This record gives sequence, C-alpha cells and structure tokens, in this order.
Amino acid sequence: MAVEPEHASVHGRKKPQRPQRTHREVADELRARIRSGALRPGQRMPTQAQLAAEFGVERQAVRGALRILQSEHLLTNVSKGAPATVADRADRAPAGPAAPPQPTTVALAPRMTAAFEADHVEIDAVCLTAVSLTLAIGEPLRQIYTGRLKPAKVDVRVLLPSRNIDLAFPAPVGGRQGDEDPVHERWLAQRNAQGQVLRHNLQALRATHGIDVRVTFRALPFTPPVKLYLLNNAEALFAYYTVTRSEAQIGRESLPTYDTQGMRSMLFAFERGAGRRDTTFVEQSRLWFNALWETISSELELTD
Repeated sequence: MAVEPEHASVHGRKKPQRPQRTHREVADELRARIRSGALRPGQRMPTQAQLAAEFGVERQAVRGALRILQSEHLLTNVSKGAPATVADRADRAPAGPAAPPQPTTVALAPRMTAAFEADHVEIDAVCLTAVSLTLAIGEPLRQIYTGRLKPAKVDVRVLLPSRNIDLAFPAPVGGRQGDEDPVHERWLAQRNAQGQVLRHNLQALRATHGIDVRVTFRALPFTPPVKLYLLNNAEALFAYYTVTRSEAQIGRESLPTYDTQGMRSMLFAFERGAGRRDTTFVEQSRLWFNALWETISSELELTD
C-alpha cells in the first residue's frame, strides 16, 4: 500500500501533496513523529534543506517550525548550521493527562529553566506576589551566567493585584478595623519587593550578556483565586490558591488572617501538542491572560 506523503519518513524523497504548508503545519507533523517515537531522543534531524524538499516549503518555513519545536523543548541545537537533535526529555517532569501535579516549589524552576533554552523566551504570569516566579527564574539566570543558556530575547509580563483594592486574601479575619490594615501593607511591601527584584535581575542581563529584556507589570482589579504561568506559549502551569485561617506576626502583634501558601500550591502542567485537552487549555489560558492584560488591567508602579 502506498504511503501518503505527509506520513512518509523525513528521510524519504517523496514530496507532500500540499506544497504550500505553513511553518506551523510542518511543526505539527514533526511533533507527531517525535511523540510517536519515529524520531527518537538523541537522534539527529535531517538537514533544513532535506526538510524543505520533503515538505515543499522554503527553508524559512522549516526554520520557523524548528524554532517552535525548540521552544516546546522537543529539539535542541537548532541553528542555521548543523541539523537539530531530538531532545532527551527523560529528565523532565511529564506533562499531559498523565502528569502528576507537584508543589510550585518543585515543579516551576525546572520548567522555567527549560523554557529559557529557547532563543526568544516569553513568560506570562498571574499571581499574588511573584515570590514563586522570582525564585524559579533564579535557576535559569544562574545557567545564563555559567554559559549554559544563551537566549537572545526575554519578554516577561506579570499580572498582580492592584494596591487599591480590598484583597480577599491575605486579609484580617473579621475585616479591616478602621483605616489601618497592616496585613494589606505587609502584602503590598512583599509584592513590590519581589517585583523589583525580578525586574532588576532580568534587566541586568542587558548589561552582562547583551540580552534584549523587557519586564512589564500590570495591576488587576481583583484578587486572583488561581496562579497561572505561561511558558513560551507552549506550556501552561496552573494552581489554585487555597485559603486557610492562620496567624500573621506583624511587629509584636499576632493577627488572625485569611491567607494562602502559594509556594506550596499544587501545580498542574498542560503542554501544547500533548493532546487536544492540553493544547486547548494552553490556548485558552493565553487568550484569558491577553484579555485581562488588554482590557481591565491598569499600569502598575512597584513603589511604596
């Protein structure tokens, strides 16, 4: 039985019946071959010229497809020179329907590091204070300084609650007493400090490594009940903020509060290309984030 061109081996000589495939269609086909095992971890890919001939596209489309797969951590060594290599994913936490949730402190840093393997790193986050985000980005920054990671561009967008709203949490049990709200002031100081550290550490890469860095914050008019991290538009990491009653030590006073331990929140991983469920979740999460960013959020100044 004849093999359809779009299912032929990348080493074959047959050309596809659709000569005008887009770079995303090429990426979809190569992704399917990697996930099926037809292309194995550590295996060298065909040259860009061979892929262009097989798919009937220009090399620019092939390069675009390879960059997509690199951003999804499926390929390494993507360049204009030697052929790319199928990534060894054995050391990465699994994603997709079978992936177990893990605490934010365990799951976020390794995925953030993998995201920084891309030439253009794009990180979007919705969170309460950016503590977990700042800590997780510490590892890829360390690997940039050691020379292991070499991104050319980094774009980070962060949505945080506005200072001008009554937070649902953290908040005093029984509500604010008078005009003073030490719980709110403590949260605000933490939000501003973490955001400033995150921005400073990333922007320092301009001077030290010549990396094009942009870090932007916007304010939400509500308390986010969940945290969301979007990595290179390829992964969505999602966790619930679970509110509990606790005691906050502020100065010499212990105040009963409603708060959450965001760093312990269980993070669920969804990966674009790991199936319809995961792909749709990543796409919808990106739409949700962009809608908040472009509509009801406002400028945020990380000042006292």
